[in-house]
Amino acid sequence: MSQAELETLIISIGEKPFRVKQINEWIWQKNISSIDEMLNLSKATRERLKEEYFLGKLNIDHTQISDDTTIKNRFVLHDGHFVEGVLIPTETRVTACVSSQVGCSLSCKFCATGYMDRKRNLEFDEIYDQVKHLNDQSESNYEKKLSNIVFMGMGEPLLNYNNVLKSIEKITSPDGMGMSPSRITVSTAGVSKMIKKLADDKVKFNLAVSLHAANDVKRNEIMPINETNNIKVLIESLNYFYKATKSPITFEYILFKDFNDSVEDADELIKICRQVPSKVNIIEYNPISLAAFAKPTEEKVDAFMQYLERNKINARLRRSRGKDIDAACGQLANVNHPSK
Repeated sequence: MSQAELETLIISIGEKPFRVKQINEWIWQKNISSIDEMLNLSKATRERLKEEYFLGKLNIDHTQISDDTTIKNRFVLHDGHFVEGVLIPTETRVTACVSSQVGCSLSCKFCATGYMDRKRNLEFDEIYDQVKHLNDQSESNYEKKLSNIVFMGMGEPLLNYNNVLKSIEKITSPDGMGMSPSRITVSTAGVSKMIKKLADDKVKFNLAVSLHAANDVKRNEIMPINETNNIKVLIESLNYFYKATKSPITFEYILFKDFNDSVEDADELIKICRQVPSKVNIIEYNPISLAAFAKPTEEKVDAFMQYLERNKINARLRRSRGKDIDAACGQLANVNHPSK
C-alpha cells in the first residue's frame, strides 16, 4: 500500500492518524514479519487488519559463510521463489549485494543467473527487506552497519526500473534506513533507454556498466543485449547520463582467458574510457559449471592492468570474495543449496 492508501485505511477503521506512523515504524524500521507483532496497536485492530492484509515478508531460508567471512543468503519470497543476497566485509567497509529479479532474461554467457529463466521482478519492499536483513546481519556479525549497497545480484535492475528506484527512495529516506544515495551503486548490462531515463530522473546514486568486452563482435558473443544496445548506443546514453548527473560511470570488465585479455583488448577498452568520464573495475572471472570460460594467468592480468595504468586509465583490480560458497560475481543461481 502507498502512504495515502494506508492513511485512508486507518481512518476508515476508526483509528487515529498517528497509528500510520506507528505501523510504518514496525514495517520499515523494526522489520517485523507479521501484523501480530505490532504491539502498540490493540488486539482488535490487529485482528481487523489481518482479515484483509498481510506483510509480504522476505525471509532468510539458508545462510552460508565463506572462509573469507563473506556471507551468502538465500531468501525465500512470500510466493515460494528464491533470490540470493551477499554480505561482503573488508577492513574499511561492509557492502550488501542485492538482487532485483527472480532469475534474469539477459542470458549473459558467463553468469550463472543468466542461465535461469526470469520468473518475476522483485517488489520494492522485497528489495528493501534484503537490505534490512543484510544490515542486521552486518551488525550481528561484524558489529557495524552497512556502508555500501550494490545492485549486482540476480537480475537486471533497469528492467525492474520502478521497483528499484522506489526501493532506493525508501532505503535513503529518514523513514527507512537513511542511507546516503552516494553509497549505492546500480549495475546494468547496458539498457540504454533506461540509462537515459535515470538521467532524466536525475538520480543521485552511482551507475556501473557491465562491459566485459570492448568491441561489438565479442560483446555480442557473451552478452546478447549488445545486439540491441551496441557499444556506440551505450556510450551515447552514458554521456547523456553524465551530462545530467555529473556522476562518472564505472565500467566493470571481467577478464576471460584468451578472449578479452590481450593488449589489443586493452586498447579498445581505453578508447571507450576516453569517450566517457569513467573508471574501470577489472574483475576476476569466477568459474561456473555452465560456461567454458577460464581465468587468465596472474601474469596476463598484471600485464593488462599495467597497460591501462601506463595509458592513464583509472583502473582497479577487484579480487572476488566468497568464491568457495558460490557467492562471487556471476555465481548467484539458487542451486545446490540445502534448506535449513
